[in-house]
Amino acid sequence: MERGNLSAVTEFIFTGFPQLQDGGLLYFFPLLFVYTFIVIGNLMVFFAVQLDTHPHNPMYNFISIFPFLGIRYMTATIPKMLSNLICEKKTISITGCLLQMYFLHSLGNSEGLLLTTMAIDRYIAICNPLRYPTIMTPRLCARFSAGSCILGLLILLPEIVMISTPPLCGPDQICQIFCDSVLVLSLACTDTSTTLVGDVIHAVAITATVLIIALFSIRMVTVVLRIPSAEARQKAFSTCAGHLAVSLIFFGHVSLMYSRFNATYLPVLDTTTALMFTILAPFFNPVIYSLRNKDMKNAIRTLFTFGKLLYHTELSVCSPHYFP
Repeated sequence: MERGNLSAVTEFIFTGFPQLQDGGLLYFFPLLFVYTFIVIGNLMVFFAVQLDTHPHNPMYNFISIFPFLGIRYMTATIPKMLSNLICEKKTISITGCLLQMYFLHSLGNSEGLLLTTMAIDRYIAICNPLRYPTIMTPRLCARFSAGSCILGLLILLPEIVMISTPPLCGPDQICQIFCDSVLVLSLACTDTSTTLVGDVIHAVAITATVLIIALFSIRMVTVVLRIPSAEARQKAFSTCAGHLAVSLIFFGHVSLMYSRFNATYLPVLDTTTALMFTILAPFFNPVIYSLRNKDMKNAIRTLFTFGKLLYHTELSVCSPHYFP
């Protein structure tokens, strides 16, 4: 397809999806199941923390924010993927593409900032346990949480504005399963070198976040290894192990997706990498935080107990024996 003017490009066509005759429906149901599982799992973690009175400390308040970030993070891409798997025409408007890019990366930024905040929280809890209650006050935790979410949403706005500025000549095909800034900029008619400034800033921010988490993590591991009691050492390690696992998964798939150094993958591998980039962190977050932590297990049991009690109460009220 030859490059035309801006008016010729009104929508993009995704070419990373299999056609219906190639078994597109076979991918639809597993992806729908994974999406449903992640939504239910994340909501369960959120309501378990909110309904249970025991795990109300800064770490659990941070954990309760992850479900909404994960659900919105996936909702930016998965519903459109499901639609494209069952539709013959796999398209998205330019506005929809920009919005998809914005919410996907801004919510990812918020999650990265929140992981940094949690690294600081775990560092204080292990290295300064006596001062932890006075340092990590509820007000400070609320400010950290709100600041991570707001800054993550704002930091990407200039980059999205710069991406939307250059006229797009085409072709109108995106060889991926969701919109990405590099692919959209490759369709621009004009020089996009100024837009790379935003990419550099974004890359520096990600690198700085990884270094901060790595430094705090190394310091925490060093302190834990110096604890003489094996039982206390195991308890201290379990305090930070979940956060380290989530951070490794999150930044690992981000690096796999964007640290290619211009290397090209096979189409199947490229699509698989993009899909893992979308669902991997939201899938494992509730699993890691709920299965590895005794307080979270108790909170989830409380949630189920509350649900059963509510169900039996409604059943009793609706019973004919309660009506004259």
